[in-house]
Amino acid sequence: MMNSFYPVILTNSIEETSLFYQTHFDFKPIFEADWYVSLQKGTFELALLNHSHPTIPEGFRAITEGLILNFEVDDVDKLYEDLILKQKLPLHLDIRDESFGQRHFITSDPNGTLLDIIKVIPPDETYNKHYNENIWDEK
Repeated sequence: MMNSFYPVILTNSIEETSLFYQTHFDFKPIFEADWYVSLQKGTFELALLNHSHPTIPEGFRAITEGLILNFEVDDVDKLYEDLILKQKLPLHLDIRDESFGQRHFITSDPNGTLLDIIKVIPPDETYNKHYNENIWDEK
């Protein structure tokens, strides 16, 4: 049985990345070392690991690339205003509605890891048929 599942970002800037997630997403550190930080917000966890640490097998000691972290939120427009307009985080995809059932925008953390900030919205008829269950009947 699985007890936990969480992403680990390999980085060369543990402290800066930890502060970023604490400041912008209210994560709290539950373990801190100079090479590893475990952050938690409610039941959600995110870990940061120095990319050159010896617990990483040789040949894989590189900064994380090609990862998008999705943050599903209640009010994406409010976060857009706060994170993009006020705090000036980088904007990689402007806020928009998607026919597959998302209103979202994409920013990034100090490592360049993409952060997709999402509010789930009803999909159009083309995409609604792709859902295994009609989740919209419950909303």
